Amino acid sequence: MSSFDFESLIYNIKDYPEPGVVFKDITPLIGNPEGFAAAVDAIADHFADKHITKVIGAEARGFLLGAPVAYKLHAGFVPARKPGKLPREVLREAYDLEYGSNELEIHKDALTKDDRVLIVDDLVATGGTAVATAHLIEKTGAQLVGFAFLLELAFLNPRSIIKQEFTQEMFTLVQVK
Repeated sequence: MSSFDFESLIYNIKDYPEPGVVFKDITPLIGNPEGFAAAVDAIADHFADKHITKVIGAEARGFLLGAPVAYKLHAGFVPARKPGKLPREVLREAYDLEYGSNELEIHKDALTKDDRVLIVDDLVATGGTAVATAHLIEKTGAQLVGFAFLLELAFLNPRSIIKQEFTQEMFTLVQVK
């Protein structure tokens, strides 16, 4: 595990995007060359021996970490997009957020049954986005290897939600209790 102080570069924004929510702003972390490199390296290093062939990241902040982790692992990157943003045939999965609901889509041919897939996102709160992304992977027949997050809102207990359906490893760099 990296000894970098990730928490010092994650800012709390109260009442955003709505009253009562404390938004975790990771832009100072990804704007810091050492912090960004340490986060990408820590995730990639943790899964280096898992033979990952694809990394999938959910729109939008999952792209920020997922793509460089994929590069570091010599894997492909699959964007899980919000509806209507992909030009070809898609698979779709609905999910609930901490403060709402949405859907994710991937191209139907983005993954094959031979792929070993890592889900990477900036944050896991309720686990809904992670579970929806994992369901998209299941629909393709690919193998889900694990979940990796920069930040886990442990007080919302996302591990229990994810573990209800998926037993794969869940790795996080920062846990907020």
